[in-house]
Amino acid sequence: MELLRIANGELAFGEDKILNKADLSVQTGERICLVGRNGAGKSTLMKILMDLQGLDDGQILKSSTMKMSMLEQDPPESSDITVFDYVAEGVKENAELIRRYHALIHLIGEDPSDKNLNKLANVQEELEKANAWLDEQRIDQAMTTLSLDADARICDLSGGWLRKVALAKALVTSPDILLLDEPTNHLDIESVLWLEQFLKDFAGTIIFISHDRAFIRGLSTRILDLDRGKLKSYPGDYDLYIEQKQHDLQVEEQQNSLFDKKLAEEEVWIRQGVKARRTRNEGRVRSLEKLRLERTARRDVRNQSTMNITQGDRSGKLVFEAEDVSVAFGDNVVIENLNLLISRNDRLALIGANGTGKSTLIKLIMEKQAATSGKMRSGVNLDIAYFDQHREALDLNLTVQEIVGEGKQEVMVNGRSRHVLGYLQDFLFSPKRARTPVRALSGGEKNRLLLARLFLRPSNLLILDEPTNDLDIETLELLEEVVANYAGTVLLVSHDRDFVNNCVNTCLYFDGTGQINQIVGGYDDVDEYLALKKVQRQNMAEGVQEKSNQEKQTKNSATSAQSNGSTEPKVKKKKLSFKDARELEMLPEKIDELEKLIDSLQAQVNDADFFSKDDKTTQKVLNQLAESESNLEIVYARWQELDDQ
Repeated sequence: MELLRIANGELAFGEDKILNKADLSVQTGERICLVGRNGAGKSTLMKILMDLQGLDDGQILKSSTMKMSMLEQDPPESSDITVFDYVAEGVKENAELIRRYHALIHLIGEDPSDKNLNKLANVQEELEKANAWLDEQRIDQAMTTLSLDADARICDLSGGWLRKVALAKALVTSPDILLLDEPTNHLDIESVLWLEQFLKDFAGTIIFISHDRAFIRGLSTRILDLDRGKLKSYPGDYDLYIEQKQHDLQVEEQQNSLFDKKLAEEEVWIRQGVKARRTRNEGRVRSLEKLRLERTARRDVRNQSTMNITQGDRSGKLVFEAEDVSVAFGDNVVIENLNLLISRNDRLALIGANGTGKSTLIKLIMEKQAATSGKMRSGVNLDIAYFDQHREALDLNLTVQEIVGEGKQEVMVNGRSRHVLGYLQDFLFSPKRARTPVRALSGGEKNRLLLARLFLRPSNLLILDEPTNDLDIETLELLEEVVANYAGTVLLVSHDRDFVNNCVNTCLYFDGTGQINQIVGGYDDVDEYLALKKVQRQNMAEGVQEKSNQEKQTKNSATSAQSNGSTEPKVKKKKLSFKDARELEMLPEKIDELEKLIDSLQAQVNDADFFSKDDKTTQKVLNQLAESESNLEIVYARWQELDDQ
């Protein structure tokens, strides 16, 4: 069933058209990924679909009963309101009424006076009249689905929880079409995987913008390409789209070449002498004028950027070494007993949930953070180039040219002098755009600007903290190639799984308990490692259960045999060694300690305020709980093993 259609849509800001006779049809149950370069108009198209931006020409046709909701590109700004109040804004007309009802329910729990009960009765009557009970139920259902604490304050939540809150707000209307603009930005990999699975289970239609190739592959059923004002649909998966898009560009290049050749021949003809003008064909002249107009209107494919990174002198063989290093902030141990050796030309990715210590390790390596205990040693002749995901190093009042050139007209690139405007064109900044203040740039353009400045600095240690946020896919793939061919040491933090797979040979996995595990390979190898650990825990739990069942069955059989007068000889147990006997004696006490610890941790998780805490705190408790349960299963298995001997 068709939910939405755009017919001959046109929209322009300035000279170039954002949409040029664009057509779009959206069907029930589709998951459409909208792709295109930075500045192509993807977010503008989303606003058009949400009726936040009109068309210059053309039509938008929608089903009269269709509901649409949008998850914004940035998480909600921190404010001192509750999660419930923020999510309730999604129902619009009845939001204030539902907020009053929710506040009164809490007030009556503390003060069940007649005055408050009368207020509640009046609000309930208003809810009945407005038929708003269904909206209230949807709010509760959305927050339950996403495990949100209704009374938590927005200002106390971390980025991952803020994204979930924004998603709950988008879901409360039970939309037929859900729009998402860069939903994976600023999320760690675990949150990205959770979001991907959640959206797969979503019953409605999804239209999303993303530059995360693994996320696109896992979620999309169709690719919608916006290129120079033209919308083109590519059914199937992302890899098929890449092949077909490349073919289409080659065909376009061939057609443009033939067109330009014909135009050049006609221009030669029109400029011939007196003889040619006497025999001039007026129809041919009109055709030439038409060709000129077509060439003027044609928007050629923008040249791809040609990033080059300035290489520094070779560093020493040792880059960084840690021996039993721990870092704690109060009672919170972020890194515990780390032993790590980073050598020249190593390529490492730091993988783990937000708040597990990745940024802390980077600060240790850059000597911006002191260790609580342990020994650290940095290498000699290190030239560090650091990409900051928060863009704190950019002065928003300066122009792009001033940021890169630092007041000079020339910059040095690998020993060669180049004009700053020419260098910036390698990063897709036209001379006009290079004179634009930083505050007017998009997120992708700010990232490109940071890279342009960073790559001028001679370096032999490249540290990239979430460099792929907001970059279009073509620029991302070029950055991937530059990093993969970098002749130095690389440290990378990224939630982009493909980027990690293609750029590193070793991963450091931060499990949230202060432990850092070194795994050879890329993200896929980390995924296999985590899957293997999960299977081992499950097998251990099944083994314990099986032994317990066997013990019960043996006991029942023995009881039955005794009642039947059986005189079968008992199997004599093997005598334990002193060490094993001592271990068996200590195991009940260890089991008791683990059970008490698990009860304590479970009580923390069950507390109403638990999920209002930051991700770092909650994840540490959850990881500790999982580890304690796993340890208890192992201890039980050992106890059964020794007791059976």
